[in-house]
Amino acid sequence: MSKIASAVKAFIDDENGVTAIEYGLIASLVGVAMVTAADALGLKIKAVFEYVTGQMKSGPAAPASPS
Repeated sequence: MSKIASAVKAFIDDENGVTAIEYGLIASLVGVAMVTAADALGLKIKAVFEYVTGQMKSGPAAPASPS
């Protein structure tokens, strides 16, 4: 019976599984943060390209009249 009790105690004291779960959670949070940042950056880059495209379609700006 003492072998079973010591095996259960060793299983409870073993933290390798807990550490692996923690690393998995951290990795998933980093992944979510990367996707969120990439999405926000992608929207800003899209806006810049749309602005440049609009400027190119409208042609050159009229020269300013001399004062």
